[in-house]
Amino acid sequence: MKICLVIASILLFTSCIKTEKPNVIVIFPDQFRQYSLGFWSQGKNAQYIQGKPDPVHTPNLDKLANQGVVFSQAISNFPLCSPYRGMLLTGTYPYKNGLTANCHKNRTVGIKADGNAIANVFSSAGYETAYFGKCHWQRTEPLFDSIGNYRGTDIVPGGHFINAYDTYVPPGKSRLGFQYFFQTLRDTHYDPLCYSNDSLAINGLLDGELYQPKKFNAQLETEALLNYLDNSHNQRNTNKPFFITWSLNPPHNPWTVESTDMRFFPQYTVNGKVDVNQLLLRANADKLVGEYAPYYFANVSAVDHFIGKVLNKLDEMQISGNTIIVFTSDHGEMLGSHGHKGKPYPESEAFNIPFIIKWGDKLKHRIEDLKLSVPDVMPTLLALAGFEDKIPASVQGNNYSEIIANKSTKIKRPKAVLYFDYYSRGLYLGDYTFVVTTSDKATFKEAFYYDNKSDPYQLHRITGDAMNEKMVSVWKKELVNQLKKVDDVWAKNKVCSEYLEY
Repeated sequence: MKICLVIASILLFTSCIKTEKPNVIVIFPDQFRQYSLGFWSQGKNAQYIQGKPDPVHTPNLDKLANQGVVFSQAISNFPLCSPYRGMLLTGTYPYKNGLTANCHKNRTVGIKADGNAIANVFSSAGYETAYFGKCHWQRTEPLFDSIGNYRGTDIVPGGHFINAYDTYVPPGKSRLGFQYFFQTLRDTHYDPLCYSNDSLAINGLLDGELYQPKKFNAQLETEALLNYLDNSHNQRNTNKPFFITWSLNPPHNPWTVESTDMRFFPQYTVNGKVDVNQLLLRANADKLVGEYAPYYFANVSAVDHFIGKVLNKLDEMQISGNTIIVFTSDHGEMLGSHGHKGKPYPESEAFNIPFIIKWGDKLKHRIEDLKLSVPDVMPTLLALAGFEDKIPASVQGNNYSEIIANKSTKIKRPKAVLYFDYYSRGLYLGDYTFVVTTSDKATFKEAFYYDNKSDPYQLHRITGDAMNEKMVSVWKKELVNQLKKVDDVWAKNKVCSEYLEY
């Protein structure tokens, strides 16, 4: 009898091991470009990207990269904060999820909370779900009192905006299935505005009451996240796996002393002085425009430092082996390339983003050239975690879990993925980038392409008679087909019909 009980216990234990659900954590700092990952400067890794990487110090992310699958052609299809978040969290493209522009007090855009966001799905699968950091998906409305507390009305004492862009996300459907909520907003890194449904994390305040700790936002979020992992005051059910999303604001602007973790600044100077020629190594960089490089890089290293604390905690808890860890970003940063700051632009500095995925020993390290679009992340993560059958029918992205797992597969790899911005649509094809632009969001202005292979810094736009018409003809058809497939407004309104055949 005892032998039978022992055997039964062993079988039950073995069954539990086989069916143990993985934890998942998605980390994405704001405006962290692909080239600002030290991993690309190691060995011969730079051969997999377009042009030279930045001379940055990111030891924690480099360690993660060397243990995981690193993507060389991950794309932020619409390289802008709100549109990216809509695609990441819903697996759909902008004109389906509602985030067709950055949320702002002068715009009516906001996410369509239909209950099919990624955290909704993980929650329904028995996960504890948590969000930390910047949101920027909620419609910006004057629903606050004069001291920043949420009133939910524009009638006095409401009627005030808390911020021009990002705003507080109140409880309910708009939190997209995230049960634990720790939100920071505003780009002033040492003076973030904070709201949370965890009173102990915000000095005893209630959800919707403004907490202003005057602390570097990445540090503030890290402390809250570490406490959540430790379950310091019963923030989560530790018998359940967790799905965490963490959106840090740095290295987003402003690039000033006041908004930079200056501990990491000296390493980007020479004898205490800044030499942008030693920092801006890409041949298309305007050194005058990109003079803020040391501040940007310092916050890149700061982000690496704080992410390292969380990664180390997962190791200390001995759960990193069964935690799917994703590092990426909402978009890149021009950093003086082509004479520009910020985003969105149809150049690689803006839309090529880092993407690393690590899952213990289940994924072997390699550099992967799959052209990964943002809407692909949700179905891919759900499938990797074992919930392919729970991927909502509304999802427009593709499930590439088998490719990531490096299994023998017949899944078709995309030859071209969509690019969007306010006045353009295009295709990223790896060796080429093809773009069609408008002058007024309706009338055709120009079409051009870059030969990314022979011109990695995209110094020469190929236009007019210089175009290879045979290639362009194929690209135009592919662009129209993809725009129709994702229900984009260009296809609905036949934008640039003078040039594109719908």
